[in-house]
Amino acid sequence: MEEQKHPHEHQHIHAHEQTQAVLNRMSRAIGHMEAVKRMVEDGRDCSEVLVQIAAVRSAINNIGKIILEDHISHCIVDAVENGDQQALDDLKNAIGQFVK
Repeated sequence: MEEQKHPHEHQHIHAHEQTQAVLNRMSRAIGHMEAVKRMVEDGRDCSEVLVQIAAVRSAINNIGKIILEDHISHCIVDAVENGDQQALDDLKNAIGQFVK
């Protein structure tokens, strides 16, 4: 992700390397969701729709995995080096929300 400041008081700037990959995958997932919406509008078989929803969910989980790996590799390493406990607490909370 691109460099950005977050609303919480971290000591570091968030710089991510995978921004374009994440955006590309998001665009594909959005396109896929629009196709699923059309399937529902067209009255396609529920089983087919459910299979496509599962594919979208998998794509979204993979996007989250890329973001998480990038965050750990950069922001969390920096937070540990600088004793930023808030960043670690925020990561724990985010992981908890992500795996629900």
